[in-house]
Amino acid sequence: MAEYVKTARDGGVATVTIDRPEALNALNPGVLKQLYEALCRLDDDESVKVIILTGAGEKAFVAGADIAAMAAMTPMEAKAFSTLGHRTMDKTASMRPFVIAAVNGFALGGGCELAMACDVRIASVRARFGIPEATLGVIPGFGGTQRLPRLVGLGRAKEMLATGRQVKAEEAYAMGLVDQVTQPEALLDVCREKAGRIAANSAAAIALGKQAMNSGVEMTLEHGLRHETGLFALAFSQPDQAEGMQAFLEKRPAAFR
Repeated sequence: MAEYVKTARDGGVATVTIDRPEALNALNPGVLKQLYEALCRLDDDESVKVIILTGAGEKAFVAGADIAAMAAMTPMEAKAFSTLGHRTMDKTASMRPFVIAAVNGFALGGGCELAMACDVRIASVRARFGIPEATLGVIPGFGGTQRLPRLVGLGRAKEMLATGRQVKAEEAYAMGLVDQVTQPEALLDVCREKAGRIAANSAAAIALGKQAMNSGVEMTLEHGLRHETGLFALAFSQPDQAEGMQAFLEKRPAAFR
């Protein structure tokens, strides 16, 4: 099988590139499996603190799921494909390292769903987002119907679903789908600078904070606050807590693991 997913390391920062530019990095079962496996390896490597996820070439982050692979699917095959996609997106969303999507072009359909599964999205001004599945007679199958309303609100999400239109980076930023917009030539440098700032902090604390937020948005406020209290207490069992607070008292930078 071709190698569709490539990983590069620079200290505690890993860059994961979906490398299928001839198909605008479209997601077929092979790409999804390789991406899932790469993410699992990085999640298990405690030296990895931040992941930058991007697509090869200048045209696309991920242009979508592979239509050619889907066109002749039976309902059962479609369900299996959706299940595989959900497994990969859920892994992205639940990673211990912080995950930054570097969106350098089209992020449509499955590509938009993958970007939404990341912790933050930094986009080139050339980026385009959308869930055009209704133009193909289907609906988003990798989490788009659930994650998009949580990011942009129910009304905007329904409008994007029903029209299938592409949203430019600036509009995506205004609606909360994108967290930062930059020039194409600066995209990876901006992501690396952000990744460096994150990697300098406590990876254990960030992972616990992510867990509190990811779980809390599905809970009532009362249960979410109780969940936060438990995770706050758990942080005091980590070496980073002792180091971070001692460094503060000694007026020096913390040396987190």
